[in-house]
Amino acid sequence: METEMGRVLASATIENLNDLWDAENGRIASDAVRTVKLSDALVDTGATTLALPTRFIRQLGLRKSSEKSAYSSQGIGKVNVYSAVRLTLLERPCVVEVMEVPDSVPALIGQIPLEMLDLVVDPRGQRLIGNPAHNGEHVLELL
Repeated sequence: METEMGRVLASATIENLNDLWDAENGRIASDAVRTVKLSDALVDTGATTLALPTRFIRQLGLRKSSEKSAYSSQGIGKVNVYSAVRLTLLERPCVVEVMEVPDSVPALIGQIPLEMLDLVVDPRGQRLIGNPAHNGEHVLELL
C-alpha cells in the first residue's frame, strides 16, 4: 500500500468467485482461477462498493447481473453490475459485487468492502489499517 499525492492506494487481489467454487469442486485446476492482482487500487471512502475498469472485468470473465443508477462526478447515470468476486486486502477476504467503470478510471475500493474487512483509512499515515476500535483485529459487527 502506498500514497500518491494524498491518495491512499492499496494492493488487492480479486478472484472470480465462480472459478473458486469450480476449483473447490474439482471442475477446474486451482491455477485456472481467473485473478487480477493490483498494486494501485484507489481507496475511496466516498464510493459505495468495488468498482473495476472494464479491462479487469473482462480479464476476470465476470457476468453482468444488473444495471443500477449511480451518482458520480458526471451526475446520475446507469452502471453495469457484475457477478461477485473475492476481494482480498491485507490478507482479509470478502465477497462483493463489482460495478463497472471506464478503463480511464482506476480500480476503486469503496466503503462497503472496507466495512466488511474491518479496515479504515489512517489519515495521518494515509494508508489502510485494521480498525483501531477492534485493536486492528478483523471483527464483524452484527449490531
